[in-house]
Amino acid sequence: MTAFLFSGQGSQYSGMGKELLESNPEFSFIYDKASEILGYDLKKVTFEGTEEELAQTCNSQPAIMAMSLLCFETAKKNGISFDAAAGHSLGEYAAMTATGMLSLEDGFRVIKARAAAMDKAGRETQGAMYAIMKMTPEEIEAVCEEVSGYVVPVNYNSPVQTVIAGEKEAVDKAAEVFAQKGARAVPLKVSAAFHSKLMESASKEFYEAIKDIKFNKPSVPFYSNVTGKELTDFSDMPSLLAKHMISPVRFTSELNAMSSAGIDKFIELGPNKVLTGLVKKTLKGSTAVNIENLKTLEAALTL
Repeated sequence: MTAFLFSGQGSQYSGMGKELLESNPEFSFIYDKASEILGYDLKKVTFEGTEEELAQTCNSQPAIMAMSLLCFETAKKNGISFDAAAGHSLGEYAAMTATGMLSLEDGFRVIKARAAAMDKAGRETQGAMYAIMKMTPEEIEAVCEEVSGYVVPVNYNSPVQTVIAGEKEAVDKAAEVFAQKGARAVPLKVSAAFHSKLMESASKEFYEAIKDIKFNKPSVPFYSNVTGKELTDFSDMPSLLAKHMISPVRFTSELNAMSSAGIDKFIELGPNKVLTGLVKKTLKGSTAVNIENLKTLEAALTL
């Protein structure tokens, strides 16, 4: 069985999706609808914008979502089917749209509200994030508890990679401790401490913006970052998504849950292949590929 995985923030690059869209112009409707809701030309920002422009939260979130949905439509057009869906952080919103939980229009409405709330909270707080490699999640949790100030694990990405976030001073101090202990600490190019309590104001603002949006049940099993397993209760999605903004991403747990359910092939849809690498590190022996251009599409079709 096959799962579609949708890429998260930080994976963007200028020009992403251009080749796929030129080969599949019928999918321009994704960018047209997004631009209509955003109030600016998303295609222009994505294909012609600078890396700095694209890195801004208010641009990167809808740009990655649109590109991921373009990859999704292209995969479907080429006969690739899926039995489950998940996304990493931001990627959950493309996954929700792809599985019919959200309409395309509402998907971009939700992501516009999310990006605006997170961007504002990022400017109001002094946050930072680091990826910590070569150390177990338990060891990372222990160091975070020892360091003074606010720093917590926020992305459980693989058995050997966890992202930490919090107040800049505390996060920088924790990174020094990890380096002393032989781990690799890589600062992330983000403007805020995502998935931490520094996003509390954003979480509240986001909930107010999306509380009346209609959510449907997904067409295939949907796996949640917050629970780390298949989501079965869809009764209050706005509350869950507001909680998602201040909760850790339990991606390793999701992958293990999918594997236990019989998923053995994973196709990442979106820019770069970060999640493809995480699958290979977490589930030894599983098949993982990505689709982001014609070359990777061709490779995915041979699965």
